[in-house]
Amino acid sequence: MFEQAQDELLTLRDLLRFTVSRYHEAGLFFGHGADNAWDEAAYLLLHSLHLPLDRLEPFLDARLTSDERRVVLRIVERRIGERLPVAYLTNEAWLAEYRFYVDQRVIVPRSFIAELLREQLAPWIDDPEQVSSVLDLCTGSGCLAILAAHAFPQASIDAVDISPDALAVAGRNVADYQLGERIRLVESDLFAGVRNRRYDLIVSNPPYVKAASMATLPAEYRREPELALASGEDGLDLTRAILAAARKQLKPHGLLVVEIGHNRDELEAAFPDTPFTWLDTSAGDQYVFLLHREELP
Repeated sequence: MFEQAQDELLTLRDLLRFTVSRYHEAGLFFGHGADNAWDEAAYLLLHSLHLPLDRLEPFLDARLTSDERRVVLRIVERRIGERLPVAYLTNEAWLAEYRFYVDQRVIVPRSFIAELLREQLAPWIDDPEQVSSVLDLCTGSGCLAILAAHAFPQASIDAVDISPDALAVAGRNVADYQLGERIRLVESDLFAGVRNRRYDLIVSNPPYVKAASMATLPAEYRREPELALASGEDGLDLTRAILAAARKQLKPHGLLVVEIGHNRDELEAAFPDTPFTWLDTSAGDQYVFLLHREELP
């Protein structure tokens, strides 16, 4: 069918329709930047043709050269055949209107903490310019560290990850945003490499997928590093470790902000005396908690 498409489909509209049809036929899973076949197909085609990502309509009836059709169809065929998240095919992901380089050494950025850094921490942080030190724990691609550097213009940022491969990707993104003087990359198992430092704010989007869920993840998620996803039987292994050590890493009145996926009930049952504040995100108030240093167990 792809050989037939190469010969018979002429316009971007033709190829977009073809791609959406093949996506549905293959039963692909969406969740790495788009949540439906049409939006992802439009993005993938526009990116592959080096067209503006926000201007589909003017180009829909433009005819493609045979070489352009070949490029587009090859990448669509890889998306379907290899079940790769589209971000790995384009080597880019967008978070809070910021672009990041990504590849299979890191998970695709999608943290709710990104929107919180911009909008929702104001009740707990009166003056962003008074924040002088931030830790991004389990930094992955470095996206939250970079967003924190923009949200807190006077802060020095430590970006920690156990994976040297992830830190290599983070280093590329830090360089792209010219933040090398403000963001320090640290290879460390959680706090081990920063034990002598104290922070005004610690943010973390750690692994939080429980064992039973890991076994049933769609193929696209299984293309991401397991190290960045799995966190024990109940998904809370890393979160427990963060809660156990965070008090010593925070300055007086410092804040801890952690994303935990769908594990709110399990976390509250495990820590019944801890007064979690659940922050509102675009998907609800059960995914990210905040604790003051003085509230930590």
